[in-house]
Amino acid sequence: MLKWLAIALLMLLALLQYRLWLGDGGFQELREIRERVAALDAANKPLRDRNERLAAEVIDLQTGLDAIEERARSDIGMVRTDEQFYWVPGVVIEASIGPVGNPEPTAGTPRAEATDE
Repeated sequence: MLKWLAIALLMLLALLQYRLWLGDGGFQELREIRERVAALDAANKPLRDRNERLAAEVIDLQTGLDAIEERARSDIGMVRTDEQFYWVPGVVIEASIGPVGNPEPTAGTPRAEATDE
Protein backbone atom coordinates (compact mmCIF):
# COMPACT_ATOMS: atom_id res chain seq x y z
CA MET A 1 0.00 0.00 0.00
CA LEU A 2 2.77 2.45 0.89
CA LYS A 3 4.50 1.63 -2.40
CA TRP A 4 1.37 2.61 -4.39
CA LEU A 5 1.00 5.83 -2.41
CA ALA A 6 4.62 6.76 -3.13
CA ILE A 7 4.13 6.04 -6.84
CA ALA A 8 0.92 8.10 -6.92
CA LEU A 9 2.65 11.02 -5.17
CA LEU A 10 5.59 10.85 -7.59
CA MET A 11 3.17 10.85 -10.54
CA LEU A 12 1.36 13.85 -9.07
CA LEU A 13 4.67 15.63 -8.53
CA ALA A 14 5.73 14.90 -12.13
CA LEU A 15 2.38 16.22 -13.42
CA LEU A 16 2.72 19.41 -11.38
CA GLN A 17 6.30 19.89 -12.55
CA TYR A 18 5.18 19.47 -16.17
CA ARG A 19 2.46 22.09 -15.72
CA LEU A 20 4.92 24.42 -13.96
CA TRP A 21 7.52 24.30 -16.72
CA LEU A 22 5.56 23.61 -19.91
CA GLY A 23 1.84 24.07 -19.19
CA ASP A 24 -0.47 27.09 -19.34
CA GLY A 25 0.89 29.88 -17.18
CA GLY A 26 4.22 28.13 -16.75
CA PHE A 27 7.74 29.44 -16.99
CA GLN A 28 7.91 29.04 -20.77
CA GLU A 29 4.83 31.22 -21.27
CA LEU A 30 6.16 33.73 -18.73
CA ARG A 31 9.41 34.01 -20.72
CA GLU A 32 7.47 34.57 -23.96
CA ILE A 33 5.34 37.26 -22.33
CA ARG A 34 8.41 39.03 -20.97
CA GLU A 35 9.97 39.02 -24.45
CA ARG A 36 6.77 40.53 -25.91
CA VAL A 37 6.73 43.19 -23.19
CA ALA A 38 10.35 44.09 -23.94
CA ALA A 39 9.59 44.34 -27.67
CA LEU A 40 6.55 46.54 -27.04
CA ASP A 41 8.53 48.77 -24.67
CA ALA A 42 11.19 49.22 -27.36
CA ALA A 43 8.49 50.09 -29.91
CA ASN A 44 6.85 52.58 -27.51
CA LYS A 45 10.05 54.43 -26.55
CA PRO A 46 10.07 56.74 -29.61
CA LEU A 47 6.39 57.47 -29.00
CA ARG A 48 7.05 58.32 -25.35
CA ASP A 49 9.89 60.64 -26.40
CA ARG A 50 7.63 62.35 -28.94
CA ASN A 51 4.91 62.77 -26.32
CA GLU A 52 7.40 64.37 -23.93
CA ARG A 53 8.51 66.82 -26.64
CA LEU A 54 4.88 67.66 -27.43
CA ALA A 55 4.07 68.14 -23.74
CA ALA A 56 7.03 70.50 -23.38
CA GLU A 57 5.88 72.44 -26.44
CA VAL A 58 2.33 72.70 -25.06
CA ILE A 59 3.67 74.06 -21.77
CA ASP A 60 5.87 76.50 -23.67
CA LEU A 61 2.91 77.67 -25.77
CA GLN A 62 0.73 78.08 -22.68
CA THR A 63 3.26 80.07 -20.68
CA GLY A 64 5.26 82.13 -23.18
CA LEU A 65 4.40 84.45 -26.03
CA ASP A 66 7.75 83.90 -27.75
CA ALA A 67 6.84 80.35 -28.74
CA ILE A 68 3.47 81.49 -30.08
CA GLU A 69 5.11 84.27 -32.10
CA GLU A 70 7.72 81.87 -33.48
CA ARG A 71 4.98 79.44 -34.52
CA ALA A 72 2.94 82.21 -36.16
CA ARG A 73 5.96 83.53 -38.06
CA SER A 74 7.03 80.13 -39.38
CA ASP A 75 3.62 78.57 -40.04
CA ILE A 76 1.49 81.43 -41.34
CA GLY A 77 4.08 84.10 -42.16
CA MET A 78 3.09 86.61 -39.47
CA VAL A 79 4.74 90.04 -39.63
CA ARG A 80 4.51 92.63 -36.88
CA THR A 81 3.04 96.07 -37.53
CA ASP A 82 6.44 97.74 -37.02
CA GLU A 83 8.15 95.52 -39.62
CA GLN A 84 8.28 95.62 -43.38
CA PHE A 85 7.80 92.46 -45.41
CA TYR A 86 9.86 91.85 -48.57
CA TRP A 87 9.01 88.94 -50.81
CA VAL A 88 11.49 87.92 -53.50
CA PRO A 89 9.79 85.81 -56.21
CA GLY A 90 11.58 82.64 -57.25
CA VAL A 91 13.54 82.22 -53.99
CA VAL A 92 12.96 78.77 -52.54
CA ILE A 93 14.25 77.40 -49.24
CA GLU A 94 15.35 73.74 -49.30
CA ALA A 95 14.38 72.37 -45.88
CA SER A 96 11.77 70.30 -44.15
CA ILE A 97 9.95 70.46 -40.86
CA GLY A 98 12.35 69.35 -38.15
CA PRO A 99 11.65 68.02 -34.67
CA VAL A 100 8.89 69.55 -32.61
CA GLY A 101 9.86 72.97 -31.37
CA ASN A 102 12.24 73.65 -34.26
CA PRO A 103 10.02 74.29 -37.29
CA GLU A 104 11.78 75.05 -40.53
CA PRO A 105 10.23 76.25 -43.80
CA THR A 106 9.19 73.53 -46.18
CA ALA A 107 10.58 73.08 -49.68
CA GLY A 108 8.78 75.19 -52.25
CA THR A 109 7.85 77.93 -49.78
CA PRO A 110 9.02 81.42 -50.75
CA ARG A 111 11.33 82.97 -48.20
CA ALA A 112 9.75 85.86 -46.31
CA GLU A 113 12.18 88.46 -45.00
CA ALA A 114 11.03 90.84 -42.29
CA THR A 115 13.10 93.78 -41.08
CA ASP A 116 12.60 96.08 -38.11
CA GLU A 117 12.34 99.78 -38.81
